[in-house]
Amino acid sequence: MPVQPLSTPSAPPAVGPYSPAVRAGDWITCSGQIPLDPSTGELVAGGIEEQTTQAVANCAAVLRDVGAEPSDVAKTTVFLTDMANFPAMNPIYGSLFGDHKPARSTVAVLALPKGALVEIEMLVYKPV
Repeated sequence: MPVQPLSTPSAPPAVGPYSPAVRAGDWITCSGQIPLDPSTGELVAGGIEEQTTQAVANCAAVLRDVGAEPSDVAKTTVFLTDMANFPAMNPIYGSLFGDHKPARSTVAVLALPKGALVEIEMLVYKPV
């Protein structure tokens, strides 16, 4: 089955030459979402709380656009520019999933696009 790029009009546009999400069979891989305001394409003001809130909102928009729910998310990766932000990020991230607990990796990185403090990517299982 070929890889099919998916449209995500409710989320911010990609900041590079990539698809925001692609379907490969029953799996949807969602590119990382940084805290861009979808209406302006600019990074939201504030610290890790505000940025995580926007990144989570962007993830929720991608899920809606591809016909998936947070409960369909099998795995996430959270990228932080400072692991000291983990305690503030964690409950906001968790608000997307409620009782659903997908597998997750959280890694510290040197930098993220546009100076973001956080980026969240998702792997979704959604049978066709």
